[in-house]
Formats: sequence, C-alpha cells, structure tokens
Amino acid sequence: MTTLTIFADDQPERVVTQTAQGSEIERLLGIAGVRFERWKAGAELASGADQPAILAAYHPEVDRLMTEGGYKTADVIRLKPDHPDKVALRAKFLDEHTHAEDEVRFFVEGSGAFYLHLDGKVHQIVCEKDDLLSVPAGTRHWFDMGPTPLLTCIRIFTNPDGWVAQFTGDKIASRFPKYGE
Repeated sequence: MTTLTIFADDQPERVVTQTAQGSEIERLLGIAGVRFERWKAGAELASGADQPAILAAYHPEVDRLMTEGGYKTADVIRLKPDHPDKVALRAKFLDEHTHAEDEVRFFVEGSGAFYLHLDGKVHQIVCEKDDLLSVPAGTRHWFDMGPTPLLTCIRIFTNPDGWVAQFTGDKIASRFPKYGE
C-alpha cells in the first residue's frame, strides 16, 4: 500500500504524520513541490520483459511525461529478489543525495521507498505499482528498495547520461528505518 510517513529529521522515532490516502499524499507532497499522482500501470509484463518491451508497453505515458517536462531520455530499472547485485544496488541509493534534474519515477511493478529531507522533516513515501513521483532537482533524498527488491520503475531524465547523484555526505539515512526491515 502506498503510504506517506513524515518524521522529524532529528527524531527518527517520532512520526509527525502518516497517511495512505492518495489525495492527502498528493496534497502534503505538493506543499513541498513534489509531484505525486496515481496512474494506471495496466500493461502485463512478461517475467523476462526487457527495457525496450517495458518502455513500449508504457509508450503513451512516457511520451506524455517527456513532452510535458522537456525530458530527453527514459530507462527502466527492474529488480527481483534473486538479482545477483541487489545488495550493491541497494547500497548505491541509500545515502542522502541530490540531482541537478528532477527525479521522475513511474512504478509499474512492485514497490520501494523514497525518503525526502525537507524543511526539518523526512518524508518517507512507500511507492508501489501505479505511483508516479517527481522529486524536484536539488531535493535532498535517498531511496530504499528493501533487502528483497521487487520493483520495476520507468525513470525519466533530461540528462542523457541518466542517473547522476551528488552525495551530501550527511549520514541522516542511517538513522531512519529501512524499507522492508
């Protein structure tokens, strides 16, 4: 289930707000300039579907986002619990970082958790199939796919190099609950 949990950034054990209502998640994130929408990820993906097949299945949605935001490229990240590099991939995204461009994700399968460090709070958004999240450029955040990842996300970029992070060096992510643990 998609949920938003907001914590005080200096008290990870203190929940300030929690909701699973899509309209309330959209409203609360919108206040911070973060786009959240529920879309319909209706295409059935074969277990071996590769990036071109997944992008083709969601061609209208991807084209609309790319045109709307002036984005240049899209790719797919697809991870299953038996992925041989799951530990290293999880670690890659777990430290707080920013991007020079928006981080746009459309979840078409599975789930994962974004943590946004905003105005003295940490917003944990557990995204699942049908969720579209766009985190504005420069937003301090991290992502956790959990110890047994199951997710397929279409990622959309303005930079043709794709995912490029600037790590903040802040160890805040290590103080917050991990997704799926």
